[in-house]
Amino acid sequence: MVDLLNSVMNLVAPPATMVVMAFAWPLLSFISFSERAYNSYFATENMEDKVVVITGASSAIGEQIAYEYAKRGANLVLVARREQRLRVVSNKAKEIGANHVIIIAADVIKEDDCRRFITQAVNYYGRVDHLVNTASLGHTFYFEEVSDTTVFPHLLDINFWGNVYPTYVALPYLHQTNGRIVVNASVENWLPLPRMSLYSAAKAALVNFYETLRFELNGDVGITIATHGWIGSEMSRGKFMLEEGAEMQWKEEREVPANGGPLEEFAKMIVAGACRGDAYVKFPNWYDVFLLYRVFTPNVLRWTFKLLLSTEGSRRSSLVGVGSGMPVDESTSQMKLMLEGGPPRFPASPPRYTASPPRYTASPPHYTASPPRYPESPPRYPASPPRFAQFNIQEL
Repeated sequence: MVDLLNSVMNLVAPPATMVVMAFAWPLLSFISFSERAYNSYFATENMEDKVVVITGASSAIGEQIAYEYAKRGANLVLVARREQRLRVVSNKAKEIGANHVIIIAADVIKEDDCRRFITQAVNYYGRVDHLVNTASLGHTFYFEEVSDTTVFPHLLDINFWGNVYPTYVALPYLHQTNGRIVVNASVENWLPLPRMSLYSAAKAALVNFYETLRFELNGDVGITIATHGWIGSEMSRGKFMLEEGAEMQWKEEREVPANGGPLEEFAKMIVAGACRGDAYVKFPNWYDVFLLYRVFTPNVLRWTFKLLLSTEGSRRSSLVGVGSGMPVDESTSQMKLMLEGGPPRFPASPPRYTASPPRYTASPPHYTASPPRYPESPPRYPASPPRFAQFNIQEL
């Protein structure tokens, strides 16, 4: 019975859903526009003297978000690894209009560091109203061509746990103020793009985590998920960030296309959406069209990407911030990567084994025909058992 029901629904549900969406789309769009207009004029949160904690605030989208909150008169807590860079952002934020700014050098993938900067923010300001998680790290390598897998956990730590830990620590204080969490996600969490496998996986996990958390919080703490396509950040301006120890290492990455919308506009949209209480901020919106293709006609989306990728010349790849792209030698199909710290840990060619198995002797080992001789009489033992020393168990 269940199989029959599923078979019928497989045939009926997709076209019926498309028809309903076609008729309901104008009405739903009007409702959404009306709600957004009302929130923009009558329900926008006043950020004057509110406390905003921003992770990843030393550059890129985190820096621009700090400036947007500064224009609204908020008190800022800027968190990142590079303290010197945070001082530059702090001075500019004060000039723009921030009431007060404190900077804290911390690592968001360490729970103890997250507890420290949230505690310092609460001790200084007495509250936390918005937590903005922007720490992120991308890559542009083909998964099968990676030679050093030590970058794998680093990518997942920054893109996933670097958001979860600050959220976990700040939630009790956000409950007190009915505050809001702002998440910097990406369209790659559902749109498959080549050379972004681990980044896409981390962003997908991140979005699903906050979607679930939204239901758990039941409106006590708001959540705004911001998704973007390619934007003009440091990632697309030819630089990547790779953290080593307590310092931020800058490496050059020549492969990432520098196209997409302006970073400042996206930051303005995020802050405006968070203050309106929007659940989602998308930049640009037309990326959602691909979601329909993925759900209803996934082969069309796959064929489109294959067609776009077929126009590329030699295949190039790189690791996160540890070298520039190197072309593949198509004659041998072996990619040569230049890494800091020596060659890859694995041999370039697989180990060679002998074609023939090891040879064993044809004849079994020779044993003596006669058994060993034992004494005719058994050994003599004392008639009485040996005497053992008596121990006091209580003393032991």
